[in-house]
Amino acid sequence: MNISQQLTKESAREYAIRILKENIISMELAPGSMLSENEISSRLGLSRTPVREALIELGKVHIVEIFPQKGSRIKLIDYNLVEESYFLRMVLETAVVKILCETDGCVNIDALEENLKLQEFYFNDNRTDKLLELDNMFHRELFTLANKQLCYQWLIDGMTIHLDRVRILSLQTVKDIKIVSDHKAILQAIKERNCTDAVEKMTAHLARYKIDEKEIRIKYPDFFKE
Repeated sequence: MNISQQLTKESAREYAIRILKENIISMELAPGSMLSENEISSRLGLSRTPVREALIELGKVHIVEIFPQKGSRIKLIDYNLVEESYFLRMVLETAVVKILCETDGCVNIDALEENLKLQEFYFNDNRTDKLLELDNMFHRELFTLANKQLCYQWLIDGMTIHLDRVRILSLQTVKDIKIVSDHKAILQAIKERNCTDAVEKMTAHLARYKIDEKEIRIKYPDFFKE
């Protein structure tokens, strides 16, 4: 399990949730893995209470299954939940790009342009870990420009972890990765104030998990719920 330092003003519970989520999404904690409160507490330098609370929170979004007196387990990937995660992101993110296209005045896209340059660099360097990080930053910046930061926070705190696991597997499996070209197309549509095209490009970008499903299942058959 990869462990980073606790952030300033981050509570023990928030710290435990963040570290667990990061490791679940990165597949350091693979689908089907068993979790021990004692071991996690020791690794994080926390008491068992915030770790237990973190596991309960992750159980609420159906990513962790808790067995009283026995431990907890990372749930297998359920494509029904992935579909719900996609639906949530699609509704919010298509609305966000529409807002940006319809915003009066100039939208400052400098951060998005800089992000795309970094995406191209890490894409060419085959750094899939950095690509996912930059992908998330790109989408977060869209919400920030639309003044919907809280919506983004609610989004990542909820069901999107199910889609995120598939996204990381896609980056590790699919040879023809479209992240950079998708983002370029989305940004171009926003620059042109073309709402229809921006919505279409965002929808297609988020729906790529459906196209990649067959390849992912072949490579990681034990990760999925039948």
